[in-house]
Formats: sequence, structure tokens, C-alpha cells
Amino acid sequence: MARPGEDRPHTFRDLPHFLSFLEERQQLRRVATPVSASLEITEIADRVVKAGGPALLFENVEGCSVPLAINLFGTEQRMAWALGEESLDAVGQRVEKLLTLAQANLPASMFDKLKVLGDLAELASYVPKNVGHAPCQEVVNADNPSLARFPILKCWPQDGGPYLTLPLVITKDPATGKRNVGMYRLQVYDERTTGMHWHLHKGGAQHYRAAEASGQRLEVAVALGCDPATIYAATAPLPPGFDEFTFAGFLRRKALDLVRCRTVGLEVPANSEIVLEGYVEPGERRLEGPFGDHTGYYSLPDWYPVFHITCITQRQAPIYPATVVGRPPMEDYYLGKATERLFLPMIKMVIPDIVDIHMPAEGVFHNLLLVSIRKEYPAQAQKVMHAIWGFMGLMLTKAIVVVDSDVNVHDVSEVAWRVCNNVDPRRDFIFADGPLDALDHASPYPFRGSKVGIDATRKSKAEGHPREWPADIAMDPAIRQLVDRKWKEYGI
Repeated sequence: MARPGEDRPHTFRDLPHFLSFLEERQQLRRVATPVSASLEITEIADRVVKAGGPALLFENVEGCSVPLAINLFGTEQRMAWALGEESLDAVGQRVEKLLTLAQANLPASMFDKLKVLGDLAELASYVPKNVGHAPCQEVVNADNPSLARFPILKCWPQDGGPYLTLPLVITKDPATGKRNVGMYRLQVYDERTTGMHWHLHKGGAQHYRAAEASGQRLEVAVALGCDPATIYAATAPLPPGFDEFTFAGFLRRKALDLVRCRTVGLEVPANSEIVLEGYVEPGERRLEGPFGDHTGYYSLPDWYPVFHITCITQRQAPIYPATVVGRPPMEDYYLGKATERLFLPMIKMVIPDIVDIHMPAEGVFHNLLLVSIRKEYPAQAQKVMHAIWGFMGLMLTKAIVVVDSDVNVHDVSEVAWRVCNNVDPRRDFIFADGPLDALDHASPYPFRGSKVGIDATRKSKAEGHPREWPADIAMDPAIRQLVDRKWKEYGI
């Protein structure tokens, strides 16, 4: 196993392995003090994540013998380790190499062709493999499955009940059999029944609509506590038809082992801590919520499908994984930061004008995107805005700010300075209508509303700015170097 500062990749076979890795690096704290799963753990985790603190393993949750792990991904460093590297940019470079390979023409030389074949063979090796026996099925309970023995959190005072907050929800398209893995919260109604919070735009919801249209029951499996790369893969905005488990194999550099469920026709990661098996019925809805959400507001109650549990399998001594969302920054911000860095190469492949992007915590992923571009012609910023609104999950972006390539989009103060100085609101604000995230409460209507694009780039005469554009204030580089050399002499 590589130590901090080394560039060798990290690989984790399961959640306990990742926890051991974090503990060796003093990035895990065990909490033996009795704590409550109702609100208390949330308050602890909220303070720790906002302070940049460690992952937590609560070993004594009141009324429960199963320990709870939380804040696994709560810093950029832990997020990078979870995906096998020392930095998120290093993971992004792996994705960029993969995309370059995918779009490359055949190389000219035989030597290069052999290299490409080797890379393609490596990619094929990430397809998941089925196994006959698995740690997640050491204990099988199909006679009387119950959620009561797990430390399921009630996170915020007005929540509609306890929620599973870090589940990998697995379904298959009833027509094609293609798998989807997504992370959708599950409100616990009783020991064998939960809500299934499928947003309109998500893959699981699409599978359910297809099953419901034909009057079919849709089988569902929920995996809890996989290795960290597999947990992340369930959140990744992959292109349609791209298997999340194959992507997990790519991230962890090893194909995922899957095992067939005992009561439904689905496969789950063999390294899971706990697996819930069951189904959702066509036409069945139940009121779900409220829930203290990642926007920092409570999402309001609404009617969602109901998940019925037919079997629970688990390890002999499982660890229950959880996360808490709320007013940012929270742990999910770092999952979003990973997505930002990993998928930037894909975005740049489709929109080559883009230099960099940043999703600030305050924008809660879908509300604000800062974009720098290499500007070459008039109205290019507007072209980029519309391209972003037409690209996969970025269609939900409510506000886009475009700046020039020399602006650091990760410096929100610098971006704000450019907006305040470079923008004429009548000319540079672009409004559009389109789909919005299901959690957007500001729009008068659910799922749709207005969007804004702000062009904060330098303007030319061709863009309706007849006056001369002023130069930025910047010191002569030679003087800066002089002062650097003499700084200690000044005695300041």
C-alpha cells in the first residue's frame, strides 16, 4: 500500500479495507461513547466535516450492535484516496487518457497499434465478474428480514423519519435488461418497507416508468457499504448505457465481483456489507419526506414509489455506512468535486472552448457553474452556455458564469470581481427556460423554470462595446522578482 506522497495507486477490496487505510493515516476516529442515531450523529458529523475533520466510526450506537461509518469522503484528499490516487486531478488524467483512447484513430505504426490493443484489453478487464459465494451473503434472512437492527439515521428535526442515506440502488431496464446503479435516499416506513426517492430524470425512475407502463413489478436491490470507488460510481453522471459497475472497476483498477441475489434476479457487489432485496409495485405511491436535503433546505413531502424488502443479506459483522446532507459544505460536496474533476475531460471533448469549470459548494451542484473559456470570437460565451444546458446532467444548471481563460474559476472572489466589473446586465445576462433539478424550490413549477447565463468575459466592439477595454493592473514581473529576493531585508 502506498504511503502519502507516493504516486502508486491505492486499491481497496471493501469498506473495512478503506477504513483501515484511513486509520493508518490518522484520518479515522473511532467513537466509543454511546450516541443516538436520531439527530445526535448528524450534529457531530456536521461539525466534523465543516472543520475538515476525519472519517468517523461510531462503535456504540444506542440500541444497535452494528457500528456506523460516516464522513468517509469528507475532504478532497480522502476523496482522491477513495478513487485510487493522491489527487483528484490524477484520477481525471486517467479518465482523459481513456477518452483519448476511445476517440483516437488507428495509429500509424504497428508498435502503437499494439499499445492501443493492450489498453483496450485492460479496459475490457474492468467488466464485472459473477461469483458463486460472497461476503455479503454470510448471513441470509429471507424469513423475517428487518431494518430494525441497523443504526439508520434520522438526520434533521423535521425529517419524515429515519433515512438510508448512502445506498446503491440497483435495477434493470425491463425491456433491455441493462443495469442502472444510482444513489437515492430511502425513508424507512417500517422494518420491511421504505420510500424510493426516484427523481424524474434518474435512471432508476426510467426503469420504474417502463415497468409500470406494462403493469410489471420492478425488482430492486440495495447495496450498503461497498468499497469506496464503487460507492462513488453510483453517484457519477455517466453517459446512458454505461455500466456503473464497469466504471467502478476502472476506478479501482480491478473488476468488481458480483453475486446474484437470493430472492430477486439482480447482481450486487460481493464486497458489500449489507444487501436489501425486494421490489416496487406498479401504481403504488406513499408520501415521502420532508427531508433535510443537500440544498440546505427541507425538500417537501411528495408521493413516491414504495420499496418492499423480501430478504436481507449481510456479512457476519457488518458496518453500516451513512452520510449527512444539509447546508454546504458537507460530505457530498467532495463527491461532487470528484465528479467535476473526473468529467471535465468529457465536457471538454464535447465543448472544446472550455478551459476549466468549478461548481462552488454554495451552488449545491446544479445551481451554479463557473466556466473559463479560450475566447476567440464574439458571442462565444453564449454559445458555451447553451452547449452546457444541452449536455447530459448539466442540463439542470440554473446559473452559468463564463470568464476568460486567465481567470481562476476556483477562486470565487476573483470570479465575483470579474462579474462586478465586466458585466453590463442588459447585454451580458442571458435568460433561458429548461429543465431544473427536482429539489429546486424557487421555480413556480416543479422540474422546469428559468436559467441565467452571465458573460463576464472581456468585450470587443463586435459584441456591442464601442469603447476601449481597460487593461488589468499588474506589476512588472522584474519588480516582483526583485521584491521576492529582498523580502527578508525589508524586515516586514
